Amino acid sequence: MDQMNQQFENNVKNIVWALRRIVSLIYHDSRNMMKKYGITGPQSLVIKSLCEASGPLSPVKLSRQLNVTPANITGIIDRLEEKGLVQRNRQLVDRRAIQIELTEDGYEFGKNLPDLIEEKLIRGLKDLKPTEVYGIYSALNTIIKIIGAEEVPPTPLD
Repeated sequence: MDQMNQQFENNVKNIVWALRRIVSLIYHDSRNMMKKYGITGPQSLVIKSLCEASGPLSPVKLSRQLNVTPANITGIIDRLEEKGLVQRNRQLVDRRAIQIELTEDGYEFGKNLPDLIEEKLIRGLKDLKPTEVYGIYSALNTIIKIIGAEEVPPTPLD
């Protein structure tokens, strides 16, 4: 095998290794969050979203912000409510409409949570040029197509 083909093979293996490393880092970050704070990464993201919001948010708005299904948000909110960190409030005008807000304990808890890898990644990607971000996005979508995952529904986060 000539030098160019060998470099190509090494690059292919390095891409797979990098993807495994990213998945592993996200997994370990979430596990550490659970060990240290008793909540999962996705629960942390909900708490942080509510801390940063100017008021209560609907479950639909939360699910859109975090890019998860409304069913996933419901489960996350259920677990946070059991821990006394959030509460559901029915609206006076439309009793079917629910708003989610942090309890006092939830707000204090949220102020002390560290950033997750996902948050660091978002900040770092925002610092890149638009063409660089598009290149990464395009490459990741190509990988999704290669493994045939474009038709696989997203995995619940919590």
